[in-house]
Amino acid sequence: MSLIHTYQFNPQLFWIRDLSSLFSDFLRYALLSVLVVALVQMAFFRSVSALSRLRSRVGQQSNLSNSVRWLQTQTSTHTDLYSELKELVPEYQERVKKLKKEHGSVELGKITVDMVLGGMRGMTALVWLGSAVDPDEGIRFRGMSIPECQKKLPGAFPGGEPLPEAVLWLLLTGKIPNKAQVDSLAQELRSRATIPDYAYKAIDALPVSAHPMTQFTTGVMALQVQSEFQKAYEGGIHKSRYWEPTYEDTMNLIARLPAVAAYIYRRKYKDGKIISLDHSLDYGANYAHMLGFDDPEMLEFMRLYISIHSDHEGGNVSSHTAHLVASPLSDPYLAFAAALNGLAGPLHGLANQEVLRWIRSIVAEFGTPNISTEQLTDYINKTLSSGQVVPGYGHGVLRQTDPRYTCQREFALKHLPNDPYFQLVSKIKEVVPPILTKLGKVKNPWPNVDAHSGVLLNYYGLTEENYYTVLFGVSRSIGVGPQLIWDRALGMPLERPKSVTLEKLEQLCAK
Repeated sequence: MSLIHTYQFNPQLFWIRDLSSLFSDFLRYALLSVLVVALVQMAFFRSVSALSRLRSRVGQQSNLSNSVRWLQTQTSTHTDLYSELKELVPEYQERVKKLKKEHGSVELGKITVDMVLGGMRGMTALVWLGSAVDPDEGIRFRGMSIPECQKKLPGAFPGGEPLPEAVLWLLLTGKIPNKAQVDSLAQELRSRATIPDYAYKAIDALPVSAHPMTQFTTGVMALQVQSEFQKAYEGGIHKSRYWEPTYEDTMNLIARLPAVAAYIYRRKYKDGKIISLDHSLDYGANYAHMLGFDDPEMLEFMRLYISIHSDHEGGNVSSHTAHLVASPLSDPYLAFAAALNGLAGPLHGLANQEVLRWIRSIVAEFGTPNISTEQLTDYINKTLSSGQVVPGYGHGVLRQTDPRYTCQREFALKHLPNDPYFQLVSKIKEVVPPILTKLGKVKNPWPNVDAHSGVLLNYYGLTEENYYTVLFGVSRSIGVGPQLIWDRALGMPLERPKSVTLEKLEQLCAK
């Protein structure tokens, strides 16, 4: 029975019969309403709690395929990167303070003699926000695997490779940018890309025969003259704001590196004919364009190359060097120049050029890249018996095929499946791991990132392998730069590990 029907007005009976009934029904329906509201609230808060638990599980299970931490799925209201970062800095500062205060005495592991004598390999001694390397799954950028980055980060076109600007945004903020944010960042980088004349003159003071990495480091050091951090520090800026001029230096440095690097390439290999920046192109495509390559496939490969070479956690030589040199408050230019000098070593960044040289030596030996498995096996055994290593194989952390190798292979299968050099690289991958495994001394017999990149660059016409490490250096700035900003934002101290003499180590072991 409806309330309207129950309380129809009757002037003769209302005051005698329905007054008490009206009060009773009103009380009953009021109690019912309170109960309904309570049930709705309970369901709402249970839903929020369940969603919170789901977010937590997603954050804890970032190692599962197709999973992305909740932080990365948040949308941002900011179009410019600086505003986004300024909002994040206080949150991260509080996290560091809490870790120091509540967990400062927690032990992270034991240090062994092998670690001390083995280049500190495996020691947990460094905070690096941008990426981490899992022995089985490879590199993860802010928790995201390379396939996840390829799927979720904006490209130059739908389904395209991730734009380096998108990787930069991700590494600095931990969030996936949208296309508008990436386009805004690309425009900002182009606006910062003007190179002072004296930087070119500093490079020109070197002989053209100088190694491209020597010229590159010289150019970076020349750019240091305009360091905003140095100016701010000399002006007495408060340490809580160190990250702000560091941001300016880092963004200027990242923006200017392609033009400096392209100038070196054109100076050394193309008679000094310079190609200007194109304001319609993104970061990776512009770099390829200034080098002299406008094939759309080459532009796309350059986007992929820069993205996958950008970061590889903080323990590798170039990344750790930048962090170390920046720790006494050296500005980003000084720190990155030092990183480039580490990258120039044969066991680090020069490995990519060593691979292509080795592959070319195989072709020179047999007169063609189309050789049999037996011929290739004999040549590999000859390489190993001469005391050399097979370049492009093995890794300090990984125990599987490097996913950076895999994504380049997939790119080659899509764009150049019939290239004889690519087919040779594929055959090498079949032959080398069993041979290295049989030796019993190699922890990882699988190909790394360097085993593939040279062949792709060679295919698109960038054949000067001495230059390949410069490409690596431009890419690495996108990983090193964000960490330098966070080092200043989080107040990371002067790095000063303890060393021991060999005699002291022997005494400790004797005890």
